[in-house]
Amino acid sequence: MLKEVFVSCEVLEAFLELCREVFPRENIMLIRGKVRGERAEIKEFLIPPFSTYGEGFSSFPTHMIPFDLSIIGIAHSHPSGDNSPSDEDLNHFYGKVMLIAAYPYSKVSVAAYNSKGLKIGFTVE
Repeated sequence: MLKEVFVSCEVLEAFLELCREVFPRENIMLIRGKVRGERAEIKEFLIPPFSTYGEGFSSFPTHMIPFDLSIIGIAHSHPSGDNSPSDEDLNHFYGKVMLIAAYPYSKVSVAAYNSKGLKIGFTVE
């Protein structure tokens, strides 16, 4: 199980900028990176095919994601300002890690979670 997630400042800022652009709707992205043991490193965020951005929800059809072992999770925004995962978030967990960025979408408003909804270490390098 993951204990720490790392991302570069530049990669995280690109995700946060997309969150700001779709506000007040939720943004959703795929996370591409590498997992080694208990550590994950995020390399980039990808727009899922046929994704939907709404007020209070975001989604994508998981069956449309191409087979890609470098996709390690999902990231999305919470315009409400709360970066805790909802039951809906956990029921649609994909991969090994979930990032949630809360409004106003700054580095300190992002948290990482495992599939059980437990917060894991998140470091911006």
